[in-house]
Amino acid sequence: MTIDKIIEQALIEDMGDGDHTSMATIPAESTGKAHLIAKESGILAGMGIAEKVFHTIDPSLIFIPLIKDGSDLNKGDIIFKVEGKSISILSGERLALNFMQRMSGIATFTRLLANQIKGTRAKLLDTRKTTPLLRELEKYAVKTGGGENHRMGLYDMIMIKDNHIDFAGGIGKAIDATQKYLKEKGKQLKIEIEVRNFNELQEVIDHKGVDRIMLDNFTPQDLKRAVEIIKGKYETEASGGINLQTIRSFAETGVDYISVGALTHQIKSLDLSLIAIK
Repeated sequence: MTIDKIIEQALIEDMGDGDHTSMATIPAESTGKAHLIAKESGILAGMGIAEKVFHTIDPSLIFIPLIKDGSDLNKGDIIFKVEGKSISILSGERLALNFMQRMSGIATFTRLLANQIKGTRAKLLDTRKTTPLLRELEKYAVKTGGGENHRMGLYDMIMIKDNHIDFAGGIGKAIDATQKYLKEKGKQLKIEIEVRNFNELQEVIDHKGVDRIMLDNFTPQDLKRAVEIIKGKYETEASGGINLQTIRSFAETGVDYISVGALTHQIKSLDLSLIAIK
């Protein structure tokens, strides 16, 4: 779904047949100004989305961005100004804030984790643990905060996980079936496979045929050993139970990537507020 379609559907959900409170209390010809204020510190994301929301409601609104996505926010900073028909401003307020608050919360937490692994080779990845239909926005917020996107969906990378292996009848069978499938379909997709222990890791190394190995729920000590065993022959990714307190110890093992689902599914939205200018 395109961003324009997401905004259109979100406005239908929120407004129905009209913003009756605003239309009942404010004259149709009334005009006004408002600005968005940061009520806490963080990283900004979603400026373009907010502008699209207001201009979808009313193209005549004047939207003035004052801070760029990815910038540090301090409490009290004015993020943007909007002026025009008062009813239009009020009708777009909540949806614009819902997007920006969540996206900025994701960018803020991503930056926090990314800063923890600075100076190592590890790159921070998101996952598919996103809000349905909002994946593009949430993954954009991750990149804004300094992380990188893993696959966007089921279609742009092969990810052989434990259930695939079990249903396929083992690691070798899963890899062979994948290689056959890609050849038959004429597709060129990277292949990643999840391993849960050193026995599975050795089986993958012996069998070959993948691009990246995900080391799931390995301790930092075991992860370091696994990276040494792999010897750079495959990309490596750490996953499972990694948080702000532990991520540095995982990054220092020499692993290439660290994926953290919490970047998009355990987020506190950033506190922002639209204030009318009298």
